[in-house]
Amino acid sequence: MRFAVGEREFEVDGRPVRLLSGALHYFRVHEAQWGHRLAMVRAMGLNCVETYVPWNWHEPRPGELRDVGALGRFLDAVAAAGLWAIVRPGPYICAEWENGGLPWWLTGALGRRVRTREPAFLRAVDGWWEAVLPQVVARQCGRGGPVVLVQVENEYGSYGSDAEYLRHLAWKLRELGVSVPLCTSDGAEDHMLTGGGVPGVLATVNFGSGAREAFAALRRHRARGPLMCMEFWCGWFAHWGAAAEPRGAAEVAAQLREVLACGASVNVYMAHGGTSFGGWAGANRAGEVQDGALLPTVTSYDYGAPVDERGRPTELFWRMREVLAEYAVGPLPEVPEAQPVLAGVVEVELSGWLGMDAVLAGLGGPEVCAGAPPTFEELGVERGLVRYRVAVPGPREAYPLRVVGLRDRAVTVVDGVRGPVLVEGNEGEGEVAVLGRVAGPAEVELWVESLGRVNYGPRLGETKGITGGVLHERQYLHGVRARGLRWDALEGAAGAAAVAGLGFGGPRPGARGLHRGTVTVPPGGVGDAVVELPGWARGLVWIGGFPVGRYWSVGPQRGLFVPGPVLREGANEVLVLELEGPDGAEGASGTAGAPRLVP
Repeated sequence: MRFAVGEREFEVDGRPVRLLSGALHYFRVHEAQWGHRLAMVRAMGLNCVETYVPWNWHEPRPGELRDVGALGRFLDAVAAAGLWAIVRPGPYICAEWENGGLPWWLTGALGRRVRTREPAFLRAVDGWWEAVLPQVVARQCGRGGPVVLVQVENEYGSYGSDAEYLRHLAWKLRELGVSVPLCTSDGAEDHMLTGGGVPGVLATVNFGSGAREAFAALRRHRARGPLMCMEFWCGWFAHWGAAAEPRGAAEVAAQLREVLACGASVNVYMAHGGTSFGGWAGANRAGEVQDGALLPTVTSYDYGAPVDERGRPTELFWRMREVLAEYAVGPLPEVPEAQPVLAGVVEVELSGWLGMDAVLAGLGGPEVCAGAPPTFEELGVERGLVRYRVAVPGPREAYPLRVVGLRDRAVTVVDGVRGPVLVEGNEGEGEVAVLGRVAGPAEVELWVESLGRVNYGPRLGETKGITGGVLHERQYLHGVRARGLRWDALEGAAGAAAVAGLGFGGPRPGARGLHRGTVTVPPGGVGDAVVELPGWARGLVWIGGFPVGRYWSVGPQRGLFVPGPVLREGANEVLVLELEGPDGAEGASGTAGAPRLVP
């Protein structure tokens, strides 16, 4: 099969074809459920699936590649489902994903030089693509595979204007064997289409409404070539502490109809959003140009999609199916049966608790001492937390203790007594958080957690931790001791073995620290579930070594999705790392109840 870009439309072996695509991220869906989700997408009336490729998920440390074959297995599943595929390998992907998919070890070293012609960045990108792109090249449509289109970068016109950088990426894709058409995608604004376009490469636009106006903007820049909306936003994501903003199904279906009436191809973003398991959700910055307060994204990536987080059809699914049926060749496939769900409510039996100092001692990295606070990047921490310890000399009177450049949130302890929780700029002083007045001598601990690195806008790649310093009055406090804990230290078999060696005490529901327990699934009762943590404040959950994700009582998300394949009949180990707990000394229990799994 030969897939090509014609004067006004896509072509397959010389025949016109319209791409009716939907976004589905393989890294946000349990592999055992890929087949079901792809069948749902096809039953909705789509003929193609689009996915990003998250560099940082596959290369968590320099040169340490993790399961790049997952992309190839997903594309094989796409082909088995009778669908085409669009691959967007970045290197930047946005996707409301940690750091926009860029590795922390690269952005920490290069800062604003990422996503430019900087030689060190291009060398890293080339090495990454040389490792992962064989998964795509071998599965192109000309070789009997499903891949028909590959994207160069992602919404680059929203970020930069380095045309040499984009030309290098397009050249490298061809040099590595990508022979299918290339494309770019940008917002439907002149400066974005100007900054993100590559001569000779198909340009597409992203929008959620106003198709005619968006395509008119595209035609001002590209008089020829197929019209395509690479991201037709059918919903939106949510931030912690903010209400979700749903769109009406009838409205979205009408906007989709307008896109198709323009003769355009489309990629529904998202067809199925899935879940940012393991604390991989990114963050945004508030404000018109994304340079304000941090807005961390919730664990669920449901997105208001036609196939919801649990794989079920929504009202939007049926509305879109009606529209897409008009463009289908033959009748649409039957909608797959729903996935099994957990048989009844099952409570987690908590058996032990361990304080944060002991957790850090058993699972964290080495403690370092430096003049100024080291950042997360300098400590090798991607997703996780860092305990900073600093001494206030004395005797001296009580002065305000200020944390400059705090990112993102800190639980404080002064001389063993729990203090306030700090967030960046909590006193209206920009990136300065004020602990309060502290007299010397004193020992101050700042347990700083990253809530997700920025994934979009000019502050992409910013560092985490205490990025400035700790001030007492106007004096910097030096000799800072720092020790980090990565969330992946609790994942998988290695994490389970490490946790098994820790000395847990008796259970203290909801207390700050690591909780261990068991959830027992009855025979024949395995299925999708939601874990609820009534009265718990903020933290992360693992079940059977699988990183379910972050919870936070501020909402709007109230439960965490647990894919059925994660569970097994009988006992399943549950770990809950509660990072905030009730006010007061560590180990104090509040009114939290036992976690539970519900259907």
